[in-house]
Amino acid sequence: MSITILNSTHRSLCRLQRIRGQMMTSQAGAEILVEKVGNAGVITLNRPKALNALNMNMIRLMYPQLKKWETDKETDIVIVKGAGGKAFCAGGDIRAVTEAGKIGDPLAKNFFREEYILNNTIGTYQKPYVALIDGITMGGGVGLSVHGRFRVATEKTLFAMPETAIGLFPDVGGGYFLPRLQGQLGLFLALTGFRLKGRDVQRAGVASHFVESQKIAALEKELVDLKTPSIEDVSRVLDSYQKRSSLDAEKPFVLEQHIDVIDKLFQSNSVEGIVHNLKTDGSPFAQKQAETLAKMSPTSLKITFKQLQAGGTMSLQEVLVMEYRLSQACMVKGSDFYEGVRAVLVDKDHSPKWSPSTLKEVSEQSVEDCFSSLGDRDLKL
Repeated sequence: MSITILNSTHRSLCRLQRIRGQMMTSQAGAEILVEKVGNAGVITLNRPKALNALNMNMIRLMYPQLKKWETDKETDIVIVKGAGGKAFCAGGDIRAVTEAGKIGDPLAKNFFREEYILNNTIGTYQKPYVALIDGITMGGGVGLSVHGRFRVATEKTLFAMPETAIGLFPDVGGGYFLPRLQGQLGLFLALTGFRLKGRDVQRAGVASHFVESQKIAALEKELVDLKTPSIEDVSRVLDSYQKRSSLDAEKPFVLEQHIDVIDKLFQSNSVEGIVHNLKTDGSPFAQKQAETLAKMSPTSLKITFKQLQAGGTMSLQEVLVMEYRLSQACMVKGSDFYEGVRAVLVDKDHSPKWSPSTLKEVSEQSVEDCFSSLGDRDLKL
């Protein structure tokens, strides 16, 4: 038994060292490209083979650069984009985080702490911040965009917060922006991980604008050419490009015929209540959502439900403090987060063994404990 544990720890340590080695051997700054174009600061997330997944190195390069530009008199606007043509940022590098958690490495604490500090910096940024989410934008990628003043989707945008499928919760400020979407839409997206594409990302309220992908290069050039632009100046440019982007304009919102049903069925005092509503409704759409929820971590579903309930009346800063507490609860050995990452990202068998395995077995006290203060270890913003 002890030999098995030692071997498992050794494997985790070796994998973590390989991940860190890959980070350190890359040229300093290569995973984040920083340019100054006129009075614009441009950041490109540059891990295209990994769909620009956000790692610690990228966070530690991006944060000080944003802080520097915020007070720099020669920088009037910040633009953030992804390299490679497929993704803005497909999420955080959670595989590295779980490997760290297995052996008690500080990365398990520091990654979430520094990521959330970066999210808050974006959410409180004093200059126009434009995220060009031209491609896959999930999890950590949402944190780099949704809190910024301007989020520009294209027909290539694919948005989701799929965390309940890996034993986590929709973090990076999900507890702030999701409850503020129309009706029960945010809760629906949070619990099911439903994917929104293209113009629907803007229709849902996640993106501020929709611009056709082929126009993004011209849009970026026009933005960097602006002289000391105000929020209104940037807004006018984005509005003009949106008006010239007619692609899919005639198509209805993908959830349009289901919005009333979502508002009705996801209005409940508990996750069990929502599941009951879905099963009782019996429509094909409701049945599909019930089947989806049955695959998710029961613990994650209950944490997420409480997170969004609380977050609806909190500031972004209060939400991030709450979410840091939740992140550390999810890093406890034996939590569903490790099993979810194993099933989805490591072994890819997509057959997680959740513990507890049913909603009924997840006690209210165990959920409440995840929200408890960490004292001196609480996130400070």
